[in-house]
Amino acid sequence: MWKIKQIFDGDYGCEELAEGQTLKVSVMLVDEAGAKKYITVEDKWLTDNGLDEGSVWPEDTDE
Repeated sequence: MWKIKQIFDGDYGCEELAEGQTLKVSVMLVDEAGAKKYITVEDKWLTDNGLDEGSVWPEDTDE
């Protein structure tokens, strides 16, 4: 089981998002053994699914 340990805001520097581009964030996941992995997802997807730091990562999600 993977849990969300930390969510990092997307770093777009001084550039704005291109038209039609969605805001993405990096998510650090940690399992019971302390293994870590990082994935990038749309910020809106996290919000739409009620996911935040401390949440269990959905098992049926392709990363």
